[in-house]
This record gives sequence, structure tokens and C-alpha cells, in this order.
Amino acid sequence: MDRSSLFQLIQEQLDPENTGFIAVENFTSLVEHHELQLDPSKLDMLLALVQSNEEGQVCYQELIELMSSKRSSSFRRAIANGRRTLQREILLDETGLGLYKRFVRYVAYEILPCETDRRWYFHQNRLCPPPVFIAIVTIVQIIVFMCYGIMLNKWVLQTYQPDFMKSPLVYHPGHRAQVWRFFSYMFMHVGLEQLGFNALLQLMIGVPLEMVHGILRISLLYMAGVLAGSLTVSITDMRAPVVGGSGGVYALCSAHLANVVMNWAGMRCPYKLLRMILALVCMSSEVGRAVWLRFSPPLPSSGPQPSFMAHLSGAVVGISMGLLILRSYEESLQKQCSWWVIVFSFITFLLFAIFWNIFAYELLGVQIPPPP
Repeated sequence: MDRSSLFQLIQEQLDPENTGFIAVENFTSLVEHHELQLDPSKLDMLLALVQSNEEGQVCYQELIELMSSKRSSSFRRAIANGRRTLQREILLDETGLGLYKRFVRYVAYEILPCETDRRWYFHQNRLCPPPVFIAIVTIVQIIVFMCYGIMLNKWVLQTYQPDFMKSPLVYHPGHRAQVWRFFSYMFMHVGLEQLGFNALLQLMIGVPLEMVHGILRISLLYMAGVLAGSLTVSITDMRAPVVGGSGGVYALCSAHLANVVMNWAGMRCPYKLLRMILALVCMSSEVGRAVWLRFSPPLPSSGPQPSFMAHLSGAVVGISMGLLILRSYEESLQKQCSWWVIVFSFITFLLFAIFWNIFAYELLGVQIPPPP
């Protein structure tokens, strides 16, 4: 039975009057007496949706959304009901898996805190669309760094080369009217050490997150961290330029770490405490290094060194917007009030930053270093 035929059968037999609701008894009978060609996790969730309803009815639209693998609030409500049990073996007991499916299972246990979530993701995972956003960003960052490394003949602390700041990609307060620089700075890096740190983190954390939550949500989170980074620097460290993708990287990392902490008991990733401590130490060390380069540069420079505020603002974006995204696996963000509160807050910050960049520099008499 194909999906369209199944939908028609449900509507004709179980909701002939088009009331929008289906009696629990009727739906249970359909599940038991008809052959449903559904993956095991989806069938589990359909039964959970039935068992979780106390009014004796199932909303037809929620049922259709769930069966169509659309992000729906019914998914989380069905999981949240504590009266159901999983009748099948846990995902770790699956045998005979190929290399790719074993990797998908590994990703599921790295990212998702609930066994039902993990099984749902494992059974519905497809290669299309592939997680290309983080990979493409990383490749472009490496290519740009290699080009400037060859051109400048310098691979560490490239910002001390005057020609580095002449790049049209670097955010410089003297060029803030060139709007693309608020994003393009993420492709430039201080040196090999910063590029290596960012590339490693965004590949290790960003790719699994993109596999689970999709390219749209993870790219939105990453770019929101990048934009928040440059805008925050333009407000709090008005004379400083910005380079590096740390705003986006810290948005991903802080969102993932916060999600792990808030779902500590459910996370099954090995050595999670040790890995949490190691991640926090590495992230704190990178921030400390950025602060040191900003205020105590080891070599004479022709102007201020890049700011560290992008790291902190990226972390704030991750803990707010990112945490909500990661906790809303297979849920519609548009139906959540907290999502619109965060979107409204981000837009308010964006508008404030725009007006600040237009008027504040002149009103406050800020002496901007001459642009290269």
C-alpha cells in the first residue's frame, strides 16, 4: 500500500465526515489489520501518538505530518508520553550493518539524547541531501588561507602583514559600509593555528549536526553566529578588525555542549565528561589566545589586532538560538513561541547594530585606524 492510498484509506474509513479527528480504537484496528509499509521507528511513533492521547481521538493532520516525516509537534508529544515502551531492541543491538549505516548510528548516539529519536533518525536517514554546507565552508576557508599564505609567504600571525588587511574579505571598521565584510571575514584567519582549530571543530561537530538537523537549520545557526560576531565587534570593540570563522564555530560548539549538559542522562556518547572538559579547555584557550593577541601582540603591528568578541557572541547565539534548534529535532520551529522570541531578539539586535554603525562612530568621535 503506497502512502497516498494509505492516506485515502484513513480518511475514507476512519474520518468519513471530515471532522479532522480519528477515534483511537479505529486507528488501532487499522494498524493491526492492515499491512503498513513503514519503517520500524515510524510505526512506533504512530502507536505512541495513539497511546499518548487521553481524549480518545487522534488529530488527522498530525497523523499525516508524522507519516510524511514532516517536522511536527506531535513527534515530541508522543515521545514525551511516559506510558509507552519500546518493543524492539535498542539501536546498538542492530547487527549486519554496513560501514555507512554504522557511521549513521554513531552520529545518532553522538547528537541525539533519546533512544526513540536515535532510531527514528537511523531508519529515515538518506544520503540526499548530503551534509555539504560545513564541508564547503571549510574547503573555501582552507583555499583562501593557502592563497594568502603563498602570496604573503607567511603562515602564522598573517595579520602582521600589511597586505593581509587589504583583503576585501576582512571586516575593518573603516570599511563597514561594505556590507559583505560582516560575513566574508569568516574565510580569513590569523594563521594556521586558528584555521586548524576552527576547521577541526566545525568538521567534528558541525557535520554530525548537519546530518541530523539538516542543512537549513545548521547553516542558519552558523551564519547567525558569524553575523552576530562582526556586529558585536562593531559595537563593543569599535576600532578592531575581525577575521576567522570563530563566531559560527562557537555557535555550533556551544549549542551542542549545552544540549549535552541539559540531556546528560540520555546522551550515550562515550567518555562524555572527559570530552566535555577537553572541549571547554580548548575553547577557553582559543578565547584566551585571541584576547592576548588583541591587547598584547607579540610583534609590532601597524594597527589594532582582530577582536575576540566574535567568539563570545557566537557562544551566546549557540546557547540561545542553537540550543532551541538542537532540542527541536523533527519539530516545527515556527509553532514554538520561544523560537519567535529568539528571532525577534536577534532582529532587534540587528537593527540596533545597523543604526549603531551608521550614527555612533561619528557621534562618539571614535578614531578609527585608517583603512588599508
